[in-house]
Amino acid sequence: MLNSDKSPVGAYLDINTIVDICVKNGIEAVHPGYGFLSENENFAQALKDNGVTFIGPTVENLNSFGDKTTAREMAIKAGVPVIGGSDEAFASAADAKKWIEDPANNCEYPVIVKAAMGGGGRGIRVVPTAADLEEQFGVASGEALNAFGDGRCFVEKYVTNPRHIEVQCLGDGTGNVVHLYDRDCSVQRRHQKIIETAPSIGVDPVTRQALFDDACNLLASANYLCAGTVEFLVDESGKHYFMEVNP
Repeated sequence: MLNSDKSPVGAYLDINTIVDICVKNGIEAVHPGYGFLSENENFAQALKDNGVTFIGPTVENLNSFGDKTTAREMAIKAGVPVIGGSDEAFASAADAKKWIEDPANNCEYPVIVKAAMGGGGRGIRVVPTAADLEEQFGVASGEALNAFGDGRCFVEKYVTNPRHIEVQCLGDGTGNVVHLYDRDCSVQRRHQKIIETAPSIGVDPVTRQALFDDACNLLASANYLCAGTVEFLVDESGKHYFMEVNP
């Protein structure tokens, strides 16, 4: 039923065809699954415009948190700690290089380049030195473009040996958010989680509560609807930093 003229990935990113299938077959609701269009606000909006329920966050939620730079700005506004990095995403390595080299941005190597859209560990590359930037930015941007249709990437200071801890939350869309505790996702390969441990082991109780509070406050500030995972890095000193929100 999908467009056979397109590549497998292209077919699953074909919003018009998927929505047309839903309308012609009387589909009432769509659960977007994982990857592809699961975080795409245009897909959610197209379904909504055609009377099909998108099972997940609102279009506004997806628009806010789907773009990692916008999510970062929201975290700052909500008082949630973030890693030093760019407030905008760059379309080229040259633009990223210019930002990194600007003394006003106080950013030194190593840095990490991340896709502005999407998730799942794709479009992420560590850049140890300036000499590595062009190649690693190109790889990250290419992955992001192929997976999410947007090759823009932003830059953050690279945190050495962090723990990756997530807080699962549920929101009712009116500002009420509860957490379902935390899990440690630090064991990874190529930025993809291999093992998740719940609850996280060895986390200071004060840090754990701060993670819970910051996760809930951030989502509440956006009137978040449905399930969402707020991801943090915790450095070797126990300080935590917002990474992203995944629906």
